[in-house]
Amino acid sequence: MLPWVGVLGFLLLLILLRVWVWVQTATVPSSSGAQLVCKPSALAAYLESQCQALKGRCEASWPWRALPSLQTLASLMGPLDSGVHFVRTYLQLSDEGLVALDWAVGPAQQKRRQTSSTCSAPVLLFVPNSFGKVTRNISKLCHVALLHGYHPVVFNRRGQNGCPLSTTTLQPYGDPADLREAIQYIRSRCPGALLFAVGESTGAGLLFSYLGECGSSSHLTAAGCISPIFDPRGWFEAGCPWLWQQLLLMSQKVWLSRFATVLGEVLPLDGFFGGQSLRELEEVLFCQAQTWDLYWERNDPLRDVDEVAVPVLCICSQDDPMCGAPRDTLPFELFETNPYFFLVLTQGGGHCGFFKDSLCGAFWSHEVLLEFFHTTVDFLLAEDKLKGQAKKRGARPVLKVTQGRSGCRQESCCPHNSPDIYRWQRSYTR
Repeated sequence: MLPWVGVLGFLLLLILLRVWVWVQTATVPSSSGAQLVCKPSALAAYLESQCQALKGRCEASWPWRALPSLQTLASLMGPLDSGVHFVRTYLQLSDEGLVALDWAVGPAQQKRRQTSSTCSAPVLLFVPNSFGKVTRNISKLCHVALLHGYHPVVFNRRGQNGCPLSTTTLQPYGDPADLREAIQYIRSRCPGALLFAVGESTGAGLLFSYLGECGSSSHLTAAGCISPIFDPRGWFEAGCPWLWQQLLLMSQKVWLSRFATVLGEVLPLDGFFGGQSLRELEEVLFCQAQTWDLYWERNDPLRDVDEVAVPVLCICSQDDPMCGAPRDTLPFELFETNPYFFLVLTQGGGHCGFFKDSLCGAFWSHEVLLEFFHTTVDFLLAEDKLKGQAKKRGARPVLKVTQGRSGCRQESCCPHNSPDIYRWQRSYTR
């Protein structure tokens, strides 16, 4: 009798899920495409007409759509992409701290165990979440970026993801000093190459801070963010749902336990390991010599948002289990008034879980980001050609990809060595 009870319970759960999905779809447009929120401009019109990924299907089949937490788990904690390997470079900072740059390579390059000291292919810099884990989402995007001719590199903060902690200084939430030095190194290693950046979840806050502080000197052509948290202070204070809070607390405590002996000399780690909320942990690490208010005054990722001078695409979902309802967490006014910010809002996807077909398949968000970068470069070339500034050989960027028996090989035919072509002008966003 008990097995039948289990079967009936499972069927009842499926029926409830189906009813839930029916109720959700009855209150939203029937189209599975995403909603683009932005200020009208020449660039916005070009993106809407040329970025085909925005018009395609952006949600997985209905069973997964009904479970945004499952999508989130699969994206953040699922297995990494086996087709991508990383070659690590340590960078010593001006204060003798260390950060790590993980350069993604394909299987063929992994066998050679070497990478070129310079590169002409466009560089795609990833800023992972602030909890120090390279997720399935990031590894999958690295793989797709390799196939599209990019040179992906992952930025690892001090002490995170196996990077040694050489000083007792940790990186605050929105302090872009370390990221700025890393980008300077990347530019020296890959002179002339276009530079793009993607921030994931809380990692988007660091990218926002960098773009705001550097303004037109950021050296980025365009940037993207997947499930960014726009108000981290409110997120820390309100607390995310219990399941996610416990997982993040455990992750942070396990991470810091590696450095407990050293950091225990300068921080009250008893309060850290006994903390029951993410706010308590953040205060122990960064608010010993300053107040909570002052900390966020210095680290709010949107503090200098008006200075951002490159296009930024943000992908968010309405059913994000970690951030909450869009009406309470998304700064719609920013996207409606600032011509550099574009919001892609989907009905489903959870937090960073924008799967295309199934939980084992590709990510729709990755297609959108790479097409956004490509379309942005196309727009710049077209605008400069109209103004007579492009050189005669400046053709439309094409990224050729060939698949060999030993792995993938990328052939870049982009005019990436013409940095003077890609200077942003205010007329592009008016």
